[in-house]
Amino acid sequence: MIDPISLLTFVPAALALNLTPGADMMFCLGQGLRSGRGSALAASAGISAGGMVHVALAGLGLGAVVKSLPGLFDVIRWLGVAYLLYLAWGALKAPTAALPGQPPVSASHAFRAGFWVNLTNPKVILFVLAFVPQFVVPEAGPVLGQFLIFGLVLALGGFVINGLVGVFGSSMGRFLAPSSGSAIWLGRISAGIFAGLALRLALLQRT
Repeated sequence: MIDPISLLTFVPAALALNLTPGADMMFCLGQGLRSGRGSALAASAGISAGGMVHVALAGLGLGAVVKSLPGLFDVIRWLGVAYLLYLAWGALKAPTAALPGQPPVSASHAFRAGFWVNLTNPKVILFVLAFVPQFVVPEAGPVLGQFLIFGLVLALGGFVINGLVGVFGSSMGRFLAPSSGSAIWLGRISAGIFAGLALRLALLQRT
């Protein structure tokens, strides 16, 4: 049984963190601009699913392995950079996906993209290790169960907030894409967001 005081303290702290602009939020914005509301919400769900994997690994103690091995940290980081650059290239190659009547990125593809973008961000692992244990009370029950409950709170809040940002991006995309010329620029903007996230991850310093 999770400690109720810890949970009540955790919820506003998690909400404040979810409201802080970051890579996940920008990724959902890019998906919304490029492919619409459904893809943005699916990407947000994928990000939340990736976050739950991080929390589960931290609860099992595997996250500490990444923290203690700089080489593994860098491998995960560069895999994330490569994947984001791949998404940026895809956005440049298919700008007409933003046009009405054209097939957008499927929800399943957007979910997988969000999942892998989150999972290959080693900073999330370190964040979970630094933040969640502050609220865990070993005497209140199994530590892994507490990690998962706190992770679910983070995941649900992140899904709602990132999803709303993605929906906003979708509205912007519909407004800006009445023509093929606008669609090309939407593709470039989305590619720029993904490439910017890749650069941010490439310059990430392990702390």
